[in-house]
Amino acid sequence: MNPVAMALIIVTLNAVFAVSAWRRFNLLKVGKPTWESRLTEIPKRLGLVWVFAFYQKKMRYYLAAGLAHQFIFLGFVVLLLRTLVLWGRGFFPSFNLFVLGPEPILGVPLGVIYGFFKDIFASLVLLGVAVFVYFRVVRPQKRMTLGVEGLIILGIISTMMIADITYDGASMVLLGRFGSECKAGASAFPCSAMATLVAPLAASEGALSWHLAEPAGSLSALVLSGLGSSALVVLAHIGFWTHTTLVLVFLNLLPYTKHFHIITAIPNVFLGDTTPRGRLRPLAPSTEALMAAVEKATEGEDLLSARIGYARIEHFTWKDMLDFYTCTECGRCSDNCPAFTTGKVLSPKQFTLDLRNHLYERQEEFLALGPTAVHRATAPAPSEPNDEQAEAPKEATESAKKTEPAKLYKPLDLVPNVIHEDVLWGCTTCRACEEQCPVNITYVDKIVQMRRNLVVIKGEFPSQLGKPFEGMESNGNPWNLARVDRSSWSEGLGVKSAADKPDAEVLFWVGCAASYDDRAKKIARSTAQLLLAAGVDFAILAEEETCTGDPARRAGNEYLFSMLAETNAATLNGYKEKGGVKKIITTCPHCFNTLKNEYPDFGAKFEVIHHTDFMLGLVAEKKLVPSKPVRAKVAYHDSCYLGRYNDIYESPREILRGIPGIELVEVEGASGKKGLCCGAGGAQMFMEEQNNNRVNVKRTLQLLDTGATTIASACPFCMTMLTDGIKSQSKEEQIKNMDVVEMLAISCGVSDTPGSAAGATASAAE
Repeated sequence: MNPVAMALIIVTLNAVFAVSAWRRFNLLKVGKPTWESRLTEIPKRLGLVWVFAFYQKKMRYYLAAGLAHQFIFLGFVVLLLRTLVLWGRGFFPSFNLFVLGPEPILGVPLGVIYGFFKDIFASLVLLGVAVFVYFRVVRPQKRMTLGVEGLIILGIISTMMIADITYDGASMVLLGRFGSECKAGASAFPCSAMATLVAPLAASEGALSWHLAEPAGSLSALVLSGLGSSALVVLAHIGFWTHTTLVLVFLNLLPYTKHFHIITAIPNVFLGDTTPRGRLRPLAPSTEALMAAVEKATEGEDLLSARIGYARIEHFTWKDMLDFYTCTECGRCSDNCPAFTTGKVLSPKQFTLDLRNHLYERQEEFLALGPTAVHRATAPAPSEPNDEQAEAPKEATESAKKTEPAKLYKPLDLVPNVIHEDVLWGCTTCRACEEQCPVNITYVDKIVQMRRNLVVIKGEFPSQLGKPFEGMESNGNPWNLARVDRSSWSEGLGVKSAADKPDAEVLFWVGCAASYDDRAKKIARSTAQLLLAAGVDFAILAEEETCTGDPARRAGNEYLFSMLAETNAATLNGYKEKGGVKKIITTCPHCFNTLKNEYPDFGAKFEVIHHTDFMLGLVAEKKLVPSKPVRAKVAYHDSCYLGRYNDIYESPREILRGIPGIELVEVEGASGKKGLCCGAGGAQMFMEEQNNNRVNVKRTLQLLDTGATTIASACPFCMTMLTDGIKSQSKEEQIKNMDVVEMLAISCGVSDTPGSAAGATASAAE
């Protein structure tokens, strides 16, 4: 071919890419360190890479687009070897990467095998491109970012494939002609060029025909066989140089387009957070430390320089910024977001893109100043800062004064300059966005971190949250009801308190809703009745129980959450020391998640079990026997904090399937991991929605479309939201809303409120 031209192309374009990649890498270093090493648990991380990056498990949630993407991805993987071969042929015409030539290696025809798969996957890449062109031009998908960029990239990909197939086809035709048209030693054009092109190929056998070994290449050869040899030489060279050059042109486009994910997706998955999905990290080791950090921040000239939550782009970690790099703009997150799909301002995709674009816009500023100087200009995170850290902002300011104006650090607050506050307050923290994201980008942690800064540092939050905050602080519940009434739900059941029975093996954590809400109290009673019937050694904390703090934490009030968590941890550990609290069971998934995944950060490490898991175990052990028919067509609603946060999907369904008379139905396309949120999470339970299109009503309509006569759930918050949804449709007389354990209690004959959720009628088996 042309060694000089090939060397110039490879060296020049790789050098240009190296500069772009290095700049993006240095921009990534502006991000703060992660809270823990991302190079631990290597086997687990490699497993995640296989499942999500190579197997692409989440891609097939959207089947057509998922398969098309996998075709293109696998095609690039297979054709990577082809690109190396072609680059090598630019220097050595007969180059076949040593093992992919026509001669068998140890009796195995590796070259023939690879040629077959290469053609198959090149064809599949073209099929995948066609699907995405269809989704962009013929039937545009609203969830996707539509524009010229995507079509250009698809054009480049398809051109590379067609160029490669054309090169193969032309070379095959020339191989068949070479012996007859070119005498031995012929050096004139086109024979000289033909000799170069056919050098890596096996000797021609028989007439030109389609063959399975190279299905696309041989088909191309048949199509091109009518052309003259000179034209074929030109076509082969065009195919060769187009493929070898476009690969590197494409590589250089990646850092400046959404297709950067081709490079960053695998490391983003590998370096992801392996701690429990339901865990938010503490802002400080203790309430006292957090208070000290806030006081220190208020003493400074620049209040928001303190990294208490996220106020500025430089407060995000490098992994957060890698998330920004990796966004594919596919829109699956927003397409499944309850806020976005009901017309709220929040779009998880746009939230990520706004932050990414802001970061990119400030690249020159950050790179001129340097990551170290940017870090010094940001006050340390809540912890005990040493003297060096304490002086860092001052040193950075003095250093900045000595630099030219272009290098001065210009802090910019994200709210309201980049992100509108309604974007943050629209989130229900349901994790539907994260469940759908094919490259494992996280959203909830970033939104909550920004909420934390608004609440803890700026004291800004929706006015409706004022009373719940006050209630949790004063009386340990968001309704500010009297603490002495916390155990009134258990009247007449004979349930022991932990104070009376400190060595009880099981602690029933009732939660605020089941303690105070009149409807949810029936869930607590059914749970206790089942525990008593099964002979479980349990107790409740009664007045000693206080809110776990979940609504406060998800609303960004980390200070309040920390106080509540420390109080509860001390109470739980106190009874643990007395020989009790071997297990904790909860009716509320929010309490369950907080106790299980977040309280260990506060020294409270216990086995925490949701009541559906616990009851299913009792049924399996025959300690509970559901025998009375409960005649109902039931649609089960998945709680986000039970399902997407903690992977509990089957236990509630297994209980329902085990109750005689129940016909269990599912919401088509919106159950399990794709189930729509009820709208209560993220402290939305205590806020008014931003528009009239309510999340709970949309979810209720989905459940009603199943034809169910009873809606079942396993969360008091979900029950409240769905009850309101049923009332909005004036169907409270026809449609019942029950917790799974209420139905189990009726079937086991231990409920003291049969028919309390009318519509599920129990009749004793004769």
